[in-house]
Amino acid sequence: MTGKVLVAGIGNIFLGDDGWGVEVANRLAPLPMLDGVRVVDFGIRGVHLAYELLDGYETLVLIDAMPMGEAPGTVAVIEADVPVAAAGNQDEGTFVDAHSMNPGVVIALLAGLGASVERILVVGCEPDDVDEGIGLSPAVAAAVDDAVETCRELVAEITGSVAKETTP
Repeated sequence: MTGKVLVAGIGNIFLGDDGWGVEVANRLAPLPMLDGVRVVDFGIRGVHLAYELLDGYETLVLIDAMPMGEAPGTVAVIEADVPVAAAGNQDEGTFVDAHSMNPGVVIALLAGLGASVERILVVGCEPDDVDEGIGLSPAVAAAVDDAVETCRELVAEITGSVAKETTP
């Protein structure tokens, strides 16, 4: 393995399917991981995610509900462009609202702090319902186990190891 990997579940558990990334991270966290791989539920704490990335992670795997125009519960992996140029142009006086941070703002904040991440992968799920309320819709809840396995396979690919069989 060439660098540290952070697997970060993000989303708001009080907005239905938006809590999907949090659920996936919570199911993934107790599974065995290699040294240098950390799984964390960040929820809506984008500032904490940015500060965690200051510890020198090479790869960030974000787990999040995201509209893709697919059927609810569809899981996809997207390699995100690291917006270094845009992040580096942030005004020094820019106000950061910690309660409305999205991944792009987190990366911009990270750049403003003088750090970066080389690779960002997003494991996303098409939401069905993001209205106020706790709990995932049936289609999105059914996608959690698939996403856990997808994340394990990504980590194995990134680290050059083999994903171990586990029983969630």
